[in-house]
Amino acid sequence: MIKELIIDSSPSGATIALVQDKQLVELHKEQITNNYTVGDIYLGRIKKIMPGLNAAFVDVGYEKDAFLHYLDLGPQVQSLLKLTKQVRGGGYQSKLLDNFKLEEDISKGGKISEILNKNQLIPVQIAKEPISTKGPRLSSDMSIAGRYVVLVPFSEVISISKKIKSNTERNRLRKIVESIKPKHFGVIIRTVSEGKGVAEMQKDLLDLVSRWEAFITRLPSVEPGKKVLGEIGRTSTILRDILNPDFQHIYLNDPSLYEEIRSYVHEISPDLESIVKLHKHKEPIFEHHGVDKQIKGAFGKTVNLAGGAYLVIEHTEALHVIDVNSGNRTANKENQEENAFMVNKEAAKEIARQLRLRDMGGIVVVDFIDMHKPNNRKDLFDYLKAEMAHDRAKHTILPPSKFGLVQITRQRVRPEMNIVTTEVCPACGGTGTIRPTILLLDDIENNFNYILTEQNEKGINLCVHPYIEAYIKKGLITRQMKWLVKYNQWIKVKSNPAYQITEFHFFNAKDEEIKL
Repeated sequence: MIKELIIDSSPSGATIALVQDKQLVELHKEQITNNYTVGDIYLGRIKKIMPGLNAAFVDVGYEKDAFLHYLDLGPQVQSLLKLTKQVRGGGYQSKLLDNFKLEEDISKGGKISEILNKNQLIPVQIAKEPISTKGPRLSSDMSIAGRYVVLVPFSEVISISKKIKSNTERNRLRKIVESIKPKHFGVIIRTVSEGKGVAEMQKDLLDLVSRWEAFITRLPSVEPGKKVLGEIGRTSTILRDILNPDFQHIYLNDPSLYEEIRSYVHEISPDLESIVKLHKHKEPIFEHHGVDKQIKGAFGKTVNLAGGAYLVIEHTEALHVIDVNSGNRTANKENQEENAFMVNKEAAKEIARQLRLRDMGGIVVVDFIDMHKPNNRKDLFDYLKAEMAHDRAKHTILPPSKFGLVQITRQRVRPEMNIVTTEVCPACGGTGTIRPTILLLDDIENNFNYILTEQNEKGINLCVHPYIEAYIKKGLITRQMKWLVKYNQWIKVKSNPAYQITEFHFFNAKDEEIKL
């Protein structure tokens, strides 16, 4: 599988396209003005305790208060509150936790009113970005993610990714981390750590420790509701999480971002530095690599599939609905079941791509074409799960119901990617109405009066839609002949099929357009 990352940078931010085997599979937008990115840490102020929800609303500077549930406080929230109070009061000078005494873990079934009070200050991390009418979702169970490991303060636990199967490798990684991790910090070892040496692991961990130290340094002076520690950029986050030897190219169109990404790739994976390339062509980067065309074809209510089938994707407030249609694929009664199975498999592959591409979250209901054989339904379910395995977002797929519906839940941490692919009609300007065609020739003749009489142009050509050309030239005595008598000049009439029905232009003898 060949992977490419294409980054279109602009003054307002960057659009990042992940392409696999020349097919667009993920699209991300990084706005410079977006201050509420997943992973950012803010100093929040408790605005309201809601005992009925066992949650609190927190002011983090957003227009709507953010939501913090008891289960998102983390077992060591008392230690976090104690550290915050001591650091802001000047009673704790160290940047690490070597001399810090941890508090007891809170009960899983406790009440938030027993932990937090109104107007209390608490560092919180963005768990979900603001979506629709909701403010951010918060967590005070903080963590700082790196390429190989994740640093978890107020813990001693070392966790290892379940995707690392070898016991020998798991033991090796555990021993490496045990020897280098700071006191009172837990570590999660990520899947990409497999096979990495002590030097790489230590460098990544030290980078995370320095970020924690930056957090402690800023904590005393930062105002409530302001950001204390920001997550690295969306571009760097994607590279950190998915960069591997499968990547062939990373294309960028901005020289400064090119240098930034090249140095970042050199830090995390020096052998891949050469794949970062600066786009130097005149045409836009997305157009050059065929991304624009794929965006136009993939974002819309109807998504066409290669075999003639198509998907209809509808979005509601509560869920997303996807309907699979066979389109112009026809089948005999004998192979109707097989045809339905083939269309459903093709649709399943595209649905897995669409979920990633649009970053659709929450509940997704898919109405596949009905199949009668249980084996086919099971094979389709297994095929969909295999295609969804490439998705980095947490998701659950339920087997087809007795009505043939497949339900998918997918983690949503940021607003859904929604791109408008329709364009304003050039004929009506989006109003849905055009000037009466009966008046079209009057408009043309009014312009003749101006061009021929007042401007005294000679040898002009009129360019119109083919239908209008046919109308002008029809009959024994054509409109052209009438114009010859009226203006004492023969006017050539040409057609252009690209014109709208009411569109017309005038050209002089040198074939230059006459601006009216």
